[in-house]
Amino acid sequence: MSVPVPVWATRLLAARTTRGWSQRDLARELVRVTEKPLPELASLIRRIRGHETGEHRPDAFYTKLYCAVFGATEDQLFGTVTVPVPALALPSLAPDPDLYERITRAIQDPPRVDLATVQWLEHCLAEHRRVEDTIGSRPLLPLVHAQLSTVADLARGARGALADRAVATLAQYAQFIAWMCHDSRQHAAALAWYDRSHAWAIEAGDASLASTTLNMRAHQAWSLGDPHRCVRLAEASRWHDGRTTYGVQGMAAQMAGRGYAQLGEANQARTRLAEAEDLIRAAAEHPDDEPPWMYFYDEGWFLMQRGMTELELGDGRRAAEFIERGLSTLPESYRRDRAWFGACLARAHILQGDAEAATAIATHVAPDAVAVNAYAVTELHRAAHELSAAGASGAKVIKDSLTSVKH
Repeated sequence: MSVPVPVWATRLLAARTTRGWSQRDLARELVRVTEKPLPELASLIRRIRGHETGEHRPDAFYTKLYCAVFGATEDQLFGTVTVPVPALALPSLAPDPDLYERITRAIQDPPRVDLATVQWLEHCLAEHRRVEDTIGSRPLLPLVHAQLSTVADLARGARGALADRAVATLAQYAQFIAWMCHDSRQHAAALAWYDRSHAWAIEAGDASLASTTLNMRAHQAWSLGDPHRCVRLAEASRWHDGRTTYGVQGMAAQMAGRGYAQLGEANQARTRLAEAEDLIRAAAEHPDDEPPWMYFYDEGWFLMQRGMTELELGDGRRAAEFIERGLSTLPESYRRDRAWFGACLARAHILQGDAEAATAIATHVAPDAVAVNAYAVTELHRAAHELSAAGASGAKVIKDSLTSVKH
């Protein structure tokens, strides 16, 4: 059983990655802000890695260096609480004095929760979603768990029209936790949190969120190789059609398509994907109508879903074409998704008999797969097995690229 990453280590990792810095970049920044001699670059990078994984807590000297580099206080980076609700030390999450007082007052007396506090919680969740795209779920899961406890207290205290919004925010937190549990392969916990999220979404009257939780359960069923349940859950989420956005409806249609593809029913799969494409294009015409958790869902992401469907159906050429087009639109900060779709692209090239391209792509995404996406690691091992079974070269290179990466 893996040991939870300390919250301070998560903050440290997020402070670097949200600036787009590599560990080498951070090492150079540490050198820049001090006149004292530091270890050589390679050794300093190893030290940073140990700090970011929580293996070693920085001593007083390195604590001050990190604070200087990131422009943060010691409490923001390494304290137990950076604001009244545990959060990452991101500039966008620092409340002004008035909001800080409001949040503190509401935590001490939940019936005093107000709209500004709920809006800050929504913003906090949105920022953490984007950080998770880069650093993965494992470091963030304990932090968001801690947040949810506070959000639940505030939701119970909310009254009147604010109560629905507060409960809907609580449902979003539960959905995010469910996703991170699934991403961490805690499948039973994920299912429980999706069910809890769905119940809160129904309580709040949020049809789009209720539908999304069913879609995400369909995704979980697909990832566990249960296509019948995947289709059933995806179709069940359509019961909310008419009260949900085009994007949420499109997600349900493409999820059903992926289930049918896993069943080998090509006509049904492609019919659902065609329907989803129309819905996604309609959603793109009014992006502001989509809920905040759909921030990643655009035409580029949908192209990669089509690629995965074609991969299930055994069409390597079409799969590679769709995935490559989608990946070209995906920002570098989406490390987890780039690792997964890169692994899928490698397998698409194997289906086409192009071992060289498959090996090159697999070894390129291996470091991010090991760091932030266990499912991508499994997919890369599958690619290596397929190459070996086909008598093609590259299998050992892929396996070596996975084992050589330091956690």
